[in-house]
Amino acid sequence: MPKLPLTLVVITHNEAENIARCLDSVPFAAEKLIVDSGSEDDTVAVAQAHGARVVHQDWLGFGPQRNAAATHSTHDWILALDADEYLSPELAAELAAQLPGIMAGDSPAVVLRRSTIYMGRPMRWYRPAMGEKMARIYHRDRARWADVRVHESLRYEGQAPVMQAPFNHANNPTLVHKQLKVLRYSELKCLDWLDKGKPVRMWQAPFVFFLAFIKDYLLRLAFLDGWRGFMIAQTAASYALYKRMRYYEMRHNPDSVRMAKAALTRHKIDR
Repeated sequence: MPKLPLTLVVITHNEAENIARCLDSVPFAAEKLIVDSGSEDDTVAVAQAHGARVVHQDWLGFGPQRNAAATHSTHDWILALDADEYLSPELAAELAAQLPGIMAGDSPAVVLRRSTIYMGRPMRWYRPAMGEKMARIYHRDRARWADVRVHESLRYEGQAPVMQAPFNHANNPTLVHKQLKVLRYSELKCLDWLDKGKPVRMWQAPFVFFLAFIKDYLLRLAFLDGWRGFMIAQTAASYALYKRMRYYEMRHNPDSVRMAKAALTRHKIDR
């Protein structure tokens, strides 16, 4: 497959189990760049063995980390993947065919569709796991990641073409991984709320879990995926409620921010 003047950029921390699959799924990228924040496993060695250039960047938060990573790219066009994501062969072929024309124009970004693998199997009905649209290819002078600690998205103006074939997300190999991620992501989101002075609205708490569960389980069709769908809806609703409880604690006991940071760091959930 011919190489395109595009850099695959992956931000990593202890991703030795995933990174080779991610890198190998993008055969058309002229450059593969790993921006690592201090992995203690074999991430760096595996990435280098699979053709990637590795640079170190202390952890800044997801949005700032992605923006910092873009500055290390040799090429202006960037494909951003997480280590647990990888292109399907169909999408790799589609991009190899369509990207030359897109990159020659003035599009700011390209939107991809993400398919989720959960508990070892693809989800079949749950809507956010079936072709979720995400801008992941972009020109670094025409788009920028939101400067938030978590749940970052690409910001750009203008129209972005949408590819049809999916890329895959091997989401949370176990429920233990999911619960650890809930702890970390909740903390980061609450810190963003704290910076913005978001009001505390605990009166919403009795309704948050129920409404979030109904949204995912019924409206987004998780129930059609059986017990896996139930688990996805339950963990999503628990995450929505826990964030609000944790933010209430931050506002009413400011020292809990320091104590939680120390505990999460000690258990290597945060860094």
